[in-house]
Amino acid sequence: MSLLNGARRALAGLVLLAATACTSGPSLENQGEVTVPPGDSRELTIGSAGFTESDLLAQMYALLLERAGYSTDIISVTNREIYEPALESGQIDVVPEYAATFADWLNAKANGADAAPVGSPDLATTMKALRALAAPRGLTVLDPGRAVDQNAFAVAASYAKKHDLKTLSDLGRANLPVRLAAGDECVQRPYCAPGLEKTYGIDIVAVDPKGVGTTQAKQAVQNGQDQMVLTTTTDATLDAFGLVLLADDKKLQNADYVVPVVNRARAGSDGVRDALGRLNTVLTTADLASMNEQVDSWRRLPEDVARTYLESKKLIPKG
Repeated sequence: MSLLNGARRALAGLVLLAATACTSGPSLENQGEVTVPPGDSRELTIGSAGFTESDLLAQMYALLLERAGYSTDIISVTNREIYEPALESGQIDVVPEYAATFADWLNAKANGADAAPVGSPDLATTMKALRALAAPRGLTVLDPGRAVDQNAFAVAASYAKKHDLKTLSDLGRANLPVRLAAGDECVQRPYCAPGLEKTYGIDIVAVDPKGVGTTQAKQAVQNGQDQMVLTTTTDATLDAFGLVLLADDKKLQNADYVVPVVNRARAGSDGVRDALGRLNTVLTTADLASMNEQVDSWRRLPEDVARTYLESKKLIPKG
């Protein structure tokens, strides 16, 4: 992958993306049916959503596709409202996505912001809904692997030990008042404070708006200002703050497994499917957490971390 060529494509791509964000995808009369055979363009643009984990996944996709004989560029577009239409139009060919989140996003786009969610804790149900929503837009959702990046809730290890807490159900049974460090939207999100109260009976007395998994939020739990923090299952920094995850034993969170989504007309071939599918047998949630840590805490480049990982799993030869 040429870094110079990639940079040029990224700059040009951003201009195109801004101009076409609302005007791409299959025509309205063709919505609801697959009208284009799978394509196999040998030059593919991979989209990243601009955060560490998405950058890592995009780099791994690029390396695997190059190993399979494709030429790749990576473009970073942080706004899904822009990169998803670009994926439909073929300006972007491949993106790493999260099954339940993307299913609900496409559902809201198709049926309105008030549409009932289609993502669920069950992966098969979520994938069925996601593929049904993606196909009319000229998108193919490839198979998910083992890695999942879900919302997760952590408490201080000392707090967990004192109250014998291993699961969110344990916390609900303990009848403890809980200040939750999270984003301010947690007050209304069904998978955050309302879900914790309804599903687990946890007494959320306040939401401290310090963000999702931020250093400030973790420090608030570490020093006892708050009792629990909203983070993710791929957060590799919890040990540094003396925090531990409580298991989501009643499966409140949706099945946000990592899935590649491709433009069918350009990247819907068996070659792309097979190249990216090689990652499914090895990549785990713990692997993603470790790689996130290497980039965020050790300041390693995502491309270097991705390459080292794939080499260690013998998915690409050592360079």
